[in-house]
Amino acid sequence: MSDQSPRNNNGLVAESGPWKGLHPGMGLAAKGMVAAFVVFTALNVEFANEIYSAVRGWIESALNWYYISAVTVMLFVCFYLMFSKHGHIRLGDDDSRPEFSNFSWFAMLFSAGVGIGLLFFGIAEPMFYFDNTQPWGYPNNPFADQAGATAMDAQRAVMAMRVTYFHWGFHGWAVYVMIGLCLAYFGFRKKLPLTLRSALYPVIGDRIYGPAGHAVDLLAVFGTVFGVATSLGLGVSQMATGLNYLFGIDPGVLTQVILIVIISIVATLSAVSGVGNGIRIISEWNIYLSIVLLAFFLFGGPFKWLMGFFVTTVGDYLWNVIPMGFQTFNGTGDAAWQGGWTIFYWGWWISWAPFVGMFIARISRGRTIREFMLGVMFVPTTIAFFWLCVFGGNAMFLELTADTGVGTAGVAQLVRDWNLPAALYGTIERMTDLVWLNWAMAALATILLATWFITSSDSGTLVITTMLSMGDDNPPQRFRIVWGLGEGFVAAVLLLAGGLTALQTASIAAALPVSVIMLLMTWGIVKSLNEDSSAVPDSGELKAPDGTSLSRELHA
Repeated sequence: MSDQSPRNNNGLVAESGPWKGLHPGMGLAAKGMVAAFVVFTALNVEFANEIYSAVRGWIESALNWYYISAVTVMLFVCFYLMFSKHGHIRLGDDDSRPEFSNFSWFAMLFSAGVGIGLLFFGIAEPMFYFDNTQPWGYPNNPFADQAGATAMDAQRAVMAMRVTYFHWGFHGWAVYVMIGLCLAYFGFRKKLPLTLRSALYPVIGDRIYGPAGHAVDLLAVFGTVFGVATSLGLGVSQMATGLNYLFGIDPGVLTQVILIVIISIVATLSAVSGVGNGIRIISEWNIYLSIVLLAFFLFGGPFKWLMGFFVTTVGDYLWNVIPMGFQTFNGTGDAAWQGGWTIFYWGWWISWAPFVGMFIARISRGRTIREFMLGVMFVPTTIAFFWLCVFGGNAMFLELTADTGVGTAGVAQLVRDWNLPAALYGTIERMTDLVWLNWAMAALATILLATWFITSSDSGTLVITTMLSMGDDNPPQRFRIVWGLGEGFVAAVLLLAGGLTALQTASIAAALPVSVIMLLMTWGIVKSLNEDSSAVPDSGELKAPDGTSLSRELHA
């Protein structure tokens, strides 16, 4: 394997001038690519959306089998590596140890991976699958319908959580785990640049430093910039709804643009301060504040029912997760549902994987492969399941026990009207009769929407500049400022032009080439690990503390 280091990349990083610390060609190409897409979309939003939607529609209808197969393959490879002889290999030198405590590590994993999404979809998605009115012309939950659970009752509520867990569970996190593992292994163990291209070294060798490698990293930059920008648009729409609920502020475009500006500035300052300061501290506070909001939903709601519901739904998910992962629907309505939900989610996980995987790798130096995979796969997933159950369970309980009949509490109607940002606040409003407590929790939820997104945005900024600096995990601060503010600028321009939905669609379409790269990376790391003698236990005395043979590492 190459002995290149992240700061010695065949002279690809400028050592002086305005581009000092970055790859000049990559920097220019990345800015040009982002500008071209923004201008093209903003100038004719309808035309751009037609093109992006046509591509995405073709992917969802013609390649649903491919997305399902690709994600399932990565899931099985994850579990193979997790419990294989390679699990003792450390992501770094044999004497390296983790940079962050377990709590800080888990907090940053969760913040970067799913934080804001759980607030936006935590109530709306389970409620959609629980509903049976088919407001969009296709089934709300084909799995429940096929099982005969067509009425809005307790059985359908369990199956609504099964589908929700499926979309936020092991399959999606396997995508992040594989990308993060590949980047950490090749970056910290094999001393290649901490960029997406490095994971293709077993496939294309030193050509990772040429045009092929540049194209791979630019694709990752594309996914990160537009993934963060569209998520920011999603987040500020819900924050604006919260401000309207709290203070009566108009939730329109002007309010949303102001929120984008404020959040982008704070996120940029956090990115400039680095992983060990701003990003870590905000991530930890996210967890503390989230515990308070979660406690309100848990103890302010039907506690005993929710705990029983959690045990039941997790068991139901574990029993059905494997066959669900292989399910493809052919009927017109069911296939439309699968394209709009499951394939959308798999595409979204894949499009975000270069960004989240890079960040996960960055904060995981020094951990063993098994420790990394167990931590990243199971801890955020367990927290996400509990969160989804408590939030979604409360909303469904309200609908199940409504005085005027099942489904008439009002939350389901908000989802039917596709007013997803309001579902969270609508549920909080109906939780207790204490107006001040409901107001305080709505305010906390709005603050969390901002802080969860700040951690996603600053992580994205760090990832972009790390890739453009050819793997420097402490990229120049001036470029962090440029890209941090640039993400907010992209979101604001597209919001004003009405093009955020179009760019979200384009990001999902871009997941197709990313998925091919990911499968090559998966094959590459398995190949590299099987050829790595340090994965074989040594019968001699020369061993690392974790049992890894040091013979090759010290004497090669």
